[in-house]
Amino acid sequence: MTVTQTPAPPRPQPRPDGQDRYTISEVAARTGLTAHTLRWYERIGLMPHIDRSHTGQRRYTDADLNWLDFVGKLRMTGMPVADMVRYAELLRKGESTYGARRELLEATRRDVLARVGELQDTLAVLDRKISFYAEAGCRCETERTATR
Repeated sequence: MTVTQTPAPPRPQPRPDGQDRYTISEVAARTGLTAHTLRWYERIGLMPHIDRSHTGQRRYTDADLNWLDFVGKLRMTGMPVADMVRYAELLRKGESTYGARRELLEATRRDVLARVGELQDTLAVLDRKISFYAEAGCRCETERTATR
């Protein structure tokens, strides 16, 4: 049995270099995150410093969008927000933190692999149940046809 996934909508293409300034509402539309969440990410240190326009409005770049995409992947792993913030802090400290960043990602990878194993076991149970009901349905149909 194959598992079908709904494809994600295509991500809008980035703007040309030098024109990659997005408002918070544009970033919210592109990422699916709320403006409140984007502000919170900035407040807790998960986002790097976001430039501001002369009127004080946040202006995100393509690099910021790429970071948010990565943060989204980390969220999908189930990584705690505190660990995501720790990773962001390590990233800002530079190359000297490669080892610590790798360890954090390796631990997350182990957690993901464990969850994948649990999901595979669950999928096997579902497949057995589906097969049971498919076979039972065929038997019932055969019996109904034979008694007519």
